[in-house]
Amino acid sequence: MKSEYFKIALKNLTNRKLRSWLTMLGIFISIATIFTLVSLSLGLQGAIKEQFDILGADKFFIMPKAMMAGGPGSGGESFMLTEKDVDAVENMNGIKDLTYYTIGNIKAEFRGETKYLMAVGIPPNRMDIFVETGSWKVMEGRFPKMEDKAVVFLGSDFKKENIIFKKALNLGDKIEINGNSFKVIGFAEPIGNPSDDSNILIPLEEFRIIANISERVDMIMLQVQDGENVTEVSQNVEKDLRKERGLTEKTQDFTVSTPEELLKSIQTILGIITAFLAGIAGISLLVGAIGIANTMYTSILERTREIGVMKAIGAKNSDIAWIFLIESGLLGLVGGIIGVILGYGLSKTIEYIAINQLNTTLLQVATPFYLIFGCLFFGFAVGAISGVLPAIQASKTNVVDALRYE
Repeated sequence: MKSEYFKIALKNLTNRKLRSWLTMLGIFISIATIFTLVSLSLGLQGAIKEQFDILGADKFFIMPKAMMAGGPGSGGESFMLTEKDVDAVENMNGIKDLTYYTIGNIKAEFRGETKYLMAVGIPPNRMDIFVETGSWKVMEGRFPKMEDKAVVFLGSDFKKENIIFKKALNLGDKIEINGNSFKVIGFAEPIGNPSDDSNILIPLEEFRIIANISERVDMIMLQVQDGENVTEVSQNVEKDLRKERGLTEKTQDFTVSTPEELLKSIQTILGIITAFLAGIAGISLLVGAIGIANTMYTSILERTREIGVMKAIGAKNSDIAWIFLIESGLLGLVGGIIGVILGYGLSKTIEYIAINQLNTTLLQVATPFYLIFGCLFFGFAVGAISGVLPAIQASKTNVVDALRYE
């Protein structure tokens, strides 16, 4: 019997094609929006997690609080880390190795073009952890060595035309940085992050001179000894460094973070943003639900005589209610199917633009089964719920009045 309900409901929808499409418009736009936002958010979370997995579970980071709030070099001299802090943490219990670097803005000139970019100053004898993290891998050439003078290692975007400079750079080319000539000795593999792929790596001592940065350190990356718990070691280092700097928990001017903590913070922020945007998209879903209810009420008026005939030949109130309920559910389900298809297409378009135009692989599309099923079920549920009241009203139609209705 239930199959007959579906046949009748489907026939009624196909007989009113234009109205059905207009009714579903709000549903599939909202479902497409929600699908796009969630799939991109899941993809972004996956890409970020992948980057943190590359870092490894045996590393943690120390940075000034001022840097997190306002970027490299923010705040006064008392709020910065120095190489004295690097020496202090290197000798603390549980530390196997470390590296550190300083970040700053520089003016780069090549063949008459000038660009203002971000550069990283890092000691050449401390490259191991930096390489292990996957942030930089050699695509061509090599990393700087201690004996090198006036050399730079560049991000992959410098190898491409019309990305940073009109002309691509090659090994051996000279590039001016803050008025000083540097020789290109290597290029990194693409990371997928525009800020990293356009970065410039310079030996720390030369970077301090050309950028006029005396002793500031913006990040210390530490690796714990084999078998040590990274959380326990990081907590002990935080406590010891606080004592070394003469600070208390209230006056502490630096942060110590593990990859797991950073990942949780980023995922929380992404989750909040996604929920907020999905909530806005939900407004259009509400509009779509109202549209379905309105269509069903109109359908009842148009089919009053038909309802009377069905009741006269033995149809029960529940039969009439089921027909209208299934009809509204089908409107929502078909709207959900179209919405998922549109959402997937839109997500893939954004991913393509991000990769080919913005040069980043962070905006990836993730389409797990539960997302597809959830959107379809959500569309059907919204449609069915929207049709409850119209279905009840239709089931209560008086047979005599319906047969006399013109």
